[in-house]
Amino acid sequence: MTQKNNKPVVVHMDVRKLKDCPDTNLPSFSKAKLEKLIEEAVVDAYGEEEQVGGFFTMMEEHLALPFSTSILGVDVVVEKVDMTCSRQIVAICRRDKVRQGVGILDLPLPTPAPAGAEWIAAYRHWRRGF
Repeated sequence: MTQKNNKPVVVHMDVRKLKDCPDTNLPSFSKAKLEKLIEEAVVDAYGEEEQVGGFFTMMEEHLALPFSTSILGVDVVVEKVDMTCSRQIVAICRRDKVRQGVGILDLPLPTPAPAGAEWIAAYRHWRRGF
């Protein structure tokens, strides 16, 4: 809760309508390219859960793994993408013997981005409610 002018303000966030996302170094793609990828990912998918599953499948098939990146100044290796029990797509990151899942939309990508990063960009575009 945030206060402004001594009145409480409650902020509600709908993840499908987010406009400001963290800088993740995603390459730019045209709206037409993103919409074509979205169409390919969600074909034959009924409902949001199946559509997220479609994006997960495309990332699993097309994202070049492993790759190195930096999270909060710490170098990690992204070993795979996975889906949580709550149907969130995460990148499984490793540093030495420690592994942790990071939301795919929050994952900072290296420059240049790995092959297949367009699927992350398409997923972000879809989550924003293109």
